[in-house]
Amino acid sequence: MKLSSLLLPAFLLAGPSLAEHTSNWAVLVCTSRFWFNYRHLANVLSIYRTVKRLGIPDSQIILMLPDDMACNPRNAFPGTVYSNADRAVDLYGDNIEVDYRGYEVTVENFIRLLTDRVGEEMPRSKRLLTDDRSNILVYMTGHGGNEFLKFQDAEEIGAWDLADAFEQMWEKRRYHEILFMIDTCQANTMYSKLYSPNIIATGSSELDQSSYSHHADNDIGVAVIDRYTYYNLEFLESEVKDTSSKKTVGDLFDSYTYEKIHSHAGVRYDLFKGGAEEARRRLVTDFFGNVQNVEVDSGKGETNASFEEEMVRLSRTIAELHTRAEEQEAAKRNATASAAKTGKKQQQPRKIPRVAKPLTDDNWWTKKIVGATALAGCAALWGLGSYLEGVV
Repeated sequence: MKLSSLLLPAFLLAGPSLAEHTSNWAVLVCTSRFWFNYRHLANVLSIYRTVKRLGIPDSQIILMLPDDMACNPRNAFPGTVYSNADRAVDLYGDNIEVDYRGYEVTVENFIRLLTDRVGEEMPRSKRLLTDDRSNILVYMTGHGGNEFLKFQDAEEIGAWDLADAFEQMWEKRRYHEILFMIDTCQANTMYSKLYSPNIIATGSSELDQSSYSHHADNDIGVAVIDRYTYYNLEFLESEVKDTSSKKTVGDLFDSYTYEKIHSHAGVRYDLFKGGAEEARRRLVTDFFGNVQNVEVDSGKGETNASFEEEMVRLSRTIAELHTRAEEQEAAKRNATASAAKTGKKQQQPRKIPRVAKPLTDDNWWTKKIVGATALAGCAALWGLGSYLEGVV
């Protein structure tokens, strides 16, 4: 019997779980200071509220806010941030964890965060602790232009800077798939230089187009949300009620229209393995929600049945080899006993130093196969534990 056939079940078991991601993270960045940029803070806090609603914990969200509009002396509603004139939902509230605040929001810190080029003294809450099984939503909003995004009116990140940061992430196995979203003027130029695999990118406006605000709150005195983010949220709130939603990324992108956004929202699929068809099939919750089940649903019953059959065959093989080994040992004992009965002279055994007993030709292969199959059985049982944990 070939040893490869015994090891096959463990690898079949590991296959489905390795094909999908095992964690979801979100990096949400507002790059604007000053009161008149209130809407940019509301943009990012709206996305923050949505990903938390869909199950991503604060421990897997990096929130970067350069200014605290909630505590601005011009705020007519102190301690609050709203994204709608009816002020139905306070986006700030008590349940918010800001990881980078004020002047911590810089291009350098953003790139160091993505590439994990931070010092050991950096606390866990300020680190993106992802791996090659992590899906990451990267959302950015602020003021930008052709292939750049301003950080606090003091510095800029360029399209090439962002592209190279994502490439370092890929080389360091820091992500499985990325959904990059940006809401700014000429936003689509910011993802034009990306060249790393497994990235879906979308933006609010083409080259030479502005990103427009949706509406203002007269009591607050400024615009409270941008159009692109507003209609993304409208889709997420109305179509993606919970993590069981089957709405896809393609459904979300198809909801973009010029009549609603007042600019041409863009999408880039070519970096994704399988192109547009495969990218559009990704569930919205693959990026906006928490991981509930990392196993592939299709063919699940067949996988379980084949695994059980392989485990039965493996158990029978191990039992058969154990029986064969016991028979050989019994045969050897019988031969020794027969020799004693025929009157052959038995020599008194000499006391000799204990040394390792070499395997003889008649039992070497049997013992080797028994050991190998035992190891294969352990590997299969370990794989079964991982499989059952993934299903639960």
